[in-house]
Amino acid sequence: MAPLVSRETELARLTEVLDGLTGTGRTPTAAGHGPTGTGYGPTVVDVTGAAGIGKSRLVAEFCARARDRGMTVLRGRATEYEQHLPYQPLADALADLDIETGIPSPFADVHTVDRFALQRAAAAFLARIARTGNGLVVALDDVHWADPASLELLDHLVRHPPRRAPVVIVVARRERQTSPRLVASLTRGVEAGTVLRLELGPLDRNACLAALAPDRPAGLAAELYAASEGNPLYFLALLQAGRPAGLSSLLLDELTPLTDGQRRTVQAVAVLGDHAAPALVAAVTGRREGELDADLRELTARDLARPGPDGRWALRHPVLRSLVHDTTDPMLRTRMHHLAAAELARVGAPVTERAHHVERSLTGWDPHAVTVLTEAARQAAATAPASSAHWLGVALAHLPERRAHGALRRDLMLRRAEALGACGGLWESRDLLHEVISLSPPGTDDGVRASAVTLCAVMERHLGRYAEAVALLRRELARGSDLSPAETVQLGLELGSSAPHASSYPDVRDDVARTLELARSLGDEVAEAGALAVAALGEVYEGNTVAAAEAADRATALIDSLTDQDLAGLCEPLARLGWAEAFLERYADAERHAERGLAIARRGGLLNVVPHLLLCMSHIQVMTLRLGPAVELAEEAETIARGIGSDELLAFVLASKAQALIPALPPGDGGALAVAEEAVARAGAGTRWWASIAWCVLGYAALHAGDPARARAAVLRAGGEDLDGLQPSMRPLFMEILVTASAVIGEHDEARQWADRARREAERLDLVAQRASALRSSAYVPLANGDVVAAADLFEQAAEEAARSGGRLWEAQTLLLGAPLTASAGRTVRARAMWERALRLSTEGDAHLLTGLAEAIRPAVFLEPEAAPDPASASVANGNGNGKARTGTLGQEPTPVELTALSPREREIAALVAEGLTSPAIAERLFLSPRTVETHLSRIYRKTGVTSRAALAALQVRDELRDGLRDGLRDGLRHGGR
Repeated sequence: MAPLVSRETELARLTEVLDGLTGTGRTPTAAGHGPTGTGYGPTVVDVTGAAGIGKSRLVAEFCARARDRGMTVLRGRATEYEQHLPYQPLADALADLDIETGIPSPFADVHTVDRFALQRAAAAFLARIARTGNGLVVALDDVHWADPASLELLDHLVRHPPRRAPVVIVVARRERQTSPRLVASLTRGVEAGTVLRLELGPLDRNACLAALAPDRPAGLAAELYAASEGNPLYFLALLQAGRPAGLSSLLLDELTPLTDGQRRTVQAVAVLGDHAAPALVAAVTGRREGELDADLRELTARDLARPGPDGRWALRHPVLRSLVHDTTDPMLRTRMHHLAAAELARVGAPVTERAHHVERSLTGWDPHAVTVLTEAARQAAATAPASSAHWLGVALAHLPERRAHGALRRDLMLRRAEALGACGGLWESRDLLHEVISLSPPGTDDGVRASAVTLCAVMERHLGRYAEAVALLRRELARGSDLSPAETVQLGLELGSSAPHASSYPDVRDDVARTLELARSLGDEVAEAGALAVAALGEVYEGNTVAAAEAADRATALIDSLTDQDLAGLCEPLARLGWAEAFLERYADAERHAERGLAIARRGGLLNVVPHLLLCMSHIQVMTLRLGPAVELAEEAETIARGIGSDELLAFVLASKAQALIPALPPGDGGALAVAEEAVARAGAGTRWWASIAWCVLGYAALHAGDPARARAAVLRAGGEDLDGLQPSMRPLFMEILVTASAVIGEHDEARQWADRARREAERLDLVAQRASALRSSAYVPLANGDVVAAADLFEQAAEEAARSGGRLWEAQTLLLGAPLTASAGRTVRARAMWERALRLSTEGDAHLLTGLAEAIRPAVFLEPEAAPDPASASVANGNGNGKARTGTLGQEPTPVELTALSPREREIAALVAEGLTSPAIAERLFLSPRTVETHLSRIYRKTGVTSRAALAALQVRDELRDGLRDGLRDGLRHGGR
């Protein structure tokens, strides 16, 4: 191995990574302590540079140093001619793992799980290996050639690194040949601090000549360095030749002295790539394995081929392999692939490994070869859909244009369209399905046409083309007698599922009813349950809660009586039932059905349904204040949505993720707002359900970020000036954003109007959480008029309603918003009980926003010393009337006076103190010196009678609450209140 030259800076940075992993050089970095961080600094090292620049050599040195520290090191590489072998680089790396660990590889039987479950399993596997030793390094070379499934897995590991485990993944790649998606993912990681990027340039001239050409004449060495442009691979080849020349000609010159047998062996290794085991080389060269020993020794002596730790052989460098492969006679190369496929079949190799050689040996129609390709596609469909689509495409390309093959052609096209849709090729899938439909005349009795129409409607929905989806389905349903009853039900269910995306549910209510009756007449309980689930969601979306509850009850009765096998094709309606129950505030039933649907969908590989089930569960856990799991579920859904490639779906996923992040992140964290902004960007100009949800969540996030004007504008964008575009069953909650934002910016009349409408909407819906929201909105009206007591009463009623709904998020938030008002109204014991229960709920639920708000309002709640016990406080504190509230007291502060005695400048400084600003920060904000600020503070303390910043902040909060709505809410919003 050539010495490592001129990479001191890069090695120093890599040493820092190792120090962080092993704890020898520094403590874990703060960047790693987020929700998905590891606590060990960068989790990925991204080494980029041109071919031959020394990426592999640098990675090898890094791995050697990691081994010296007792770490486990796994190395794998992608290869140029095997770009459709799923997970090849990772599987190659794990082949180095000692089998005595007893930990099964996640790639051992990849076709039994979906690819997203495999990604999570791979991350957990790496973390487990790291924890069993002194840390883990996984080095992957030539990642620019990695198959799509591997690239997707790497993207997952960059965004969700192994948790709390000393793992670092090193990727070496050529920048210009890397997939844009992986580049974007790595770049995001660089910005987030989880990826360290090392861009390798030319070697330093003096260091290169001193280390690699110490015995060569200075003039010649300098000439060769200039010709190589500092590229070590090229420079070493020039040194061997002793003259300037092109790299390709230099490498070909190395092959000139070889005998015919040696040359054939080199060609076989080039064709076989990383699968060049001696037995396989012997099979494709037509020689006995023992006859190869002399050739391999000679190739090793010439440094043309190198043995690996597993006994397989590879050429010295990928550039050399590419040159040998491409200059091998095409007919010989094809025959070698054919012989390799036959030998792999003889020894029982996996079908995906055989498919690679079968593909490269095909020259015409071969039924056996197509059987291998289609079986490989079937096995890869769940874990590597891009590879599945590729192999099906190869089979189709060689299928003769004959009537006898028509049914097979349409079947392969339909399967390929499914694979393309799963890996993000939505447009290509749609176009292929159009072709399947045109090849399947009405009356065809194999069901392919109806399946193609249904799947095409799904693709149209993912593309945001709802009108096209509905038109396609209605056209097919209009065929009437040409359809079998089962096909009519299938198409009718998909049509019902398009609402409320394409139109309002009333537009398809009759279609769903007909589908329901037809399914019942057929005795098809599965389809009947599906139609009822669609009806339940459609009705609850429109706010028809009585009809929705009836449909949900009937769907539940059927679904709970069916087996998982019965429901295998009913996962999407099952997801819709879960959402319907969630909107009806039946959280336990919704979670039960979503969990069951998720298990069935994962087993069946129905990945387009999985995000909806994950988000339903995430939504339920947000409402019931289990924010850690809620964020994880939303992130899993995000991974799938990005893999599918649907902007429409991703908009909904990101909106749901932002909804979970808002209460999960601490006050001042802009992460939720950034996610909500991407959600509306993905939604584009859409106005239907998911786009409306995305804009409402943006309004929610903007409100918590202290931008009420933007919050108001976002909700109006979502619903229009009349708000009819908002989801009717959640309209009071979304209108609360408007009420709060309008109140904060001083639009009191507008806030009153929205609050009145929210109350009317909540009365119509008769949903507890929506009624609680309307009560909170109504509280702002008396508060604007200075009636703190009436406002406090309304917040307390809202808290009781929220508790009845089981929605702990709204209960905790309502208690915190109401507690300062209750304290200001003189009910201090009750206020403290409200505060303590809210803090307990928030702490148990990992609601960092709410715990931050609790600390912010604590001075206002605990301002006055406790006087007499308030019997009502016990029930608030414990939620059941059986406990006692904890109490707390302040120090012996002098009784404060009102802030009216302060000058305008002093009141301004007091307000900034209440915000938590230090004296230097206040000085910078007001263009004063810190000494001047301290002087003002001394005067403020003297005038008000308080002696500390905390007491002054409490006095300021109380005064703002009593002053009225505008200033009182601003402080609460700034600290996380809604």
